[in-house]
This record gives sequence, C-alpha cells and structure tokens, in this order.
Amino acid sequence: MFTFIPAKAPVREKRQHHGAMPKILTKILHDDANLAVWQRQLPVHIADFATLLLSLNEPLAESLSLEMANEDAEPNLRGLASGFSDLEGYEGFITDVTWLVSAFACLLGAKRIGLRLRVLDSAMCPRFHVDHVPVRLITTYAGIGSQWLKEGAMDRRQLGKPEAEPQSPVQQINSGDVALLKGEKWHGNEGFGLIHRSPQPAPGERRLILTLDWLS
Repeated sequence: MFTFIPAKAPVREKRQHHGAMPKILTKILHDDANLAVWQRQLPVHIADFATLLLSLNEPLAESLSLEMANEDAEPNLRGLASGFSDLEGYEGFITDVTWLVSAFACLLGAKRIGLRLRVLDSAMCPRFHVDHVPVRLITTYAGIGSQWLKEGAMDRRQLGKPEAEPQSPVQQINSGDVALLKGEKWHGNEGFGLIHRSPQPAPGERRLILTLDWLS
C-alpha cells in the first residue's frame, strides 16, 4: 500500500533591491520584493544639520498624520521639529522630508500618511520582528541605520523571542539611505514581511530617524 504524501507548497522567494537612484524604490511594488533601498549620499548641509541636532542632546519625538488631498499637493509640515528651526540646515532638512513624503504618497497612491521623527539613544524595537503595516519608509539622518535579515535567516516562529538568533549575517541599512520595507498587511505578502530590528547605538551615541507609514 502506498501512502500519499502531499507535496509541499514551493517557498516563495523574496528579493531585496538596492540602487543609487531614487527610481529603485519603485521595485517595492513588485510581488516578489519586500525591501527596496535607495543608497543615497545625504547633502552635506542636511547631514550637518542632523549631526548638530544630535549634539544638542535634546529630546525629539514628534508624530503627524498627513492628509494628502492629491498627488500634486505638498504635505503640511509646518511646526515639524520647530524647536530646532534656528539651526543651520533646518530648511534643507524640511525640504528633504517634504520630498520623501510626496514621493511616498505618489508611489503608493496614499491618501493618509503617518510621520514619526525621533531621536533615539536606545533600540526602539531591539528584537527581530515584522511590521503589521502594508509598507513603511525608514531613513536615518544621523547615527546607525536599521538592520534586516535575508529570507530564511531566521525561523519566523521565533520572531520576538529574546533568545532567538539569526542563522546568517545581519544586514545593515546605511545612514542616509531611504528604505521601503514591505509588511504583513501588503496584499499577497502575508507571512513574508521583511524581518528587521532597530540597532543598539553605542554608549553615548544617538540616532535621528524618520518613518512614514501608509495609513490609507
């Protein structure tokens, strides 16, 4: 007598895309992608602003819910990080954030975007995890960048457990890079959200990080 053993469903490969031009971010729309990274060099005046902001050792944790009336509308970032508006490079920084929000909205057709700008001196999410959002933009203006894992580097059933360790090297997003991370709520990406975590800054070091979420 033969025993019927059903064939296992093929493992879906997920790809991660990196490039020096912003157009690389459109790769996140592909079904087989769960990460797209624009490897950019921050303009000097913006990098200097971020470094100066961190050197003041002041707290910063701001959140905005931005309504995007149409693709051509600029987001209203009035008041964002206004406590640092007297620093050289502030206007350039706000211009850069404005461009990222507009590009994010245009790429996804987003009508509402959640923005968070924070200074961190510790890992906000120190354990490897996936985001329960469709897609998230992350960029670190100063300090160490976020970390992620290639598919298969960790058993997803172990995510969030303190003792869980990846079986292959941890990947790093460079400071200044713009990354789009596909999450669990992207249609067709269930079970394949990019595994990532916040890095632990070295003692005395901090990060200036911006995240954008597609809310609707």
